[in-house]
Amino acid sequence: MKKQLVIALMAAFCASPAFAALKVGDKAPDFSATAVMAGKEFNFNLKTALKKGPAVVYFYPAAYTKGCDIEAHAFAVNADKFAAAKATIIGVSADSPARLQEFSSDPAYCAGKFAVASDADTKIAESYKLNVTAARKITDERKGTTFHAIIERVTYVIGKDGKILAALSSKEDGISPEGHVEKSLAMVSAK
Repeated sequence: MKKQLVIALMAAFCASPAFAALKVGDKAPDFSATAVMAGKEFNFNLKTALKKGPAVVYFYPAAYTKGCDIEAHAFAVNADKFAAAKATIIGVSADSPARLQEFSSDPAYCAGKFAVASDADTKIAESYKLNVTAARKITDERKGTTFHAIIERVTYVIGKDGKILAALSSKEDGISPEGHVEKSLAMVSAK
């Protein structure tokens, strides 16, 4: 009987989300990470970025996968509009910095218009209370493969004061990758 109860509890724990994403009004956790923009590595720090204006921190599963490619391209196409609103865009995934170097500069994706950061150990995603799936093999659109954890697609719009103005979730709200870009642009443009 005890064994069945333990198995049932373990199954319930595994089936439920490990985290609940941060909400509007919560203080966004500060983070620093190795980031890449136009193929060049640098250290990104959220607190420093917020001194210039709002920030859009978007978490995505993996570079060179369909929804992530669409989202990166949509942010690149709209990068000038975000800049006009003094907003910083930073994409965050568990991809390695080496993988992000090409992704960040490729005209079909980030096009050198904004930075993408590596959260290979998923500590940033965990600080934002996001669901992270264990590392696995990923086959990408280029027919290449990589192996890393998958972070759920959530976009945070963060005000200069460090508070979350919006939390956009594909899973919870059914927002498309392009919808993340449109809604976050509307938020930063209204400020």
